[in-house]
Amino acid sequence: MSLKVTNARRKQRVRLSLRRIANGRPRLSVFRSSKHIYAQVIDDLKGETLASASSLEKTMRESGNTGANIDAAKAVGKLVAERAVKNGVTEVVFDRGGYLYHGRVKALADAARESGLSF
Repeated sequence: MSLKVTNARRKQRVRLSLRRIANGRPRLSVFRSSKHIYAQVIDDLKGETLASASSLEKTMRESGNTGANIDAAKAVGKLVAERAVKNGVTEVVFDRGGYLYHGRVKALADAARESGLSF
């Protein structure tokens, strides 16, 4: 199997297990590229995004964070959590998207927890 197929299968497996335990809670989904990191809180029942943040935003770029480091991931996690709490979301399930829970993904999750999201 190719790497692309393997990664897609892992992502689907993680998402399927999240659906089983979600109980209607929104999903905090993470995507990381080699240069940036993105996070969004998604309500799968309605099919809409409730809050989002990324290292591409103007405020993040002005602060000097490139998005390819742990500091930027922490800032994105804090920002997405603040926006979600402002929209009335406090409990989510964490969708690591097939990535290992380590490094930038873990930093984003920890920052989101510290800023008011529980998962």
